[in-house]
Amino acid sequence: MDMLINKANGLLSIEFNRLARKNAITGAMYTSMAEALLDAEQDPAVRVVLIAGKPEIFTAGNDLDDFLNNVGAGAMTEDRPVFQFMRALESCTKPVIAAVAGAAVGIGTTMLMHCDLVYCADNAKFSMPFTQLGLCPEFASSLLVTQAAGYTRAAEKLMLGEAFGAMEAFEMGIVARVLPAAELRAFAEQQAAKLIALPAASIRATKALMRRSRAALVADTIAVENKQFSAMLVAPEAKEAFTAFFEKRKPDFSKFD
Repeated sequence: MDMLINKANGLLSIEFNRLARKNAITGAMYTSMAEALLDAEQDPAVRVVLIAGKPEIFTAGNDLDDFLNNVGAGAMTEDRPVFQFMRALESCTKPVIAAVAGAAVGIGTTMLMHCDLVYCADNAKFSMPFTQLGLCPEFASSLLVTQAAGYTRAAEKLMLGEAFGAMEAFEMGIVARVLPAAELRAFAEQQAAKLIALPAASIRATKALMRRSRAALVADTIAVENKQFSAMLVAPEAKEAFTAFFEKRKPDFSKFD
């Protein structure tokens, strides 16, 4: 199973389980996560959600084979599995904890902007390499990374798309705490247990109040980003980037304006 999804003792655990492919996410995996989040939203027994990967890697981002095979007419609409997942994550009224070890690439970092408590291991490495693929930020990352880190730090990460480590992510406000890799999952589960023991209505109200001022802006930014992303996905620069990736060479963008 590419996803391990479990409900027990008030916790919904969603775990990437595709280590042979570096936990790269397929459309089917997005659908599984979206369905789990929507189910949890309606289940009063679930009070907290935990999203985790493996100790070696959180996720390498989209499975490019699967992603490109599904890019076609209507592929960039809100019916896409990734949209279903991100919509369910952003609209989840219950606290969502993320435990990140190893690499969190692309959507692997973007999704963290929509979680509530984000903890990472000291081996974590984050990257948003959209420009390196001839694309642009997605799912309000252009807004939320800038709000967390400030414009100049966000510009460096989003324009260059280079990876950065756990302590820098902490300094930027993307993660709340950095822990030894061996302690990460247990700590995240302990934090979840604390939340589960608190009044559920109070936790939901606090989350709603904290997110109230950003809700409309996030939705608008996602719409604008998606329109731009969709156009760029079929442009020559992205074609060159993906071709170079599969041919295992460095892309040449010098011929594009």
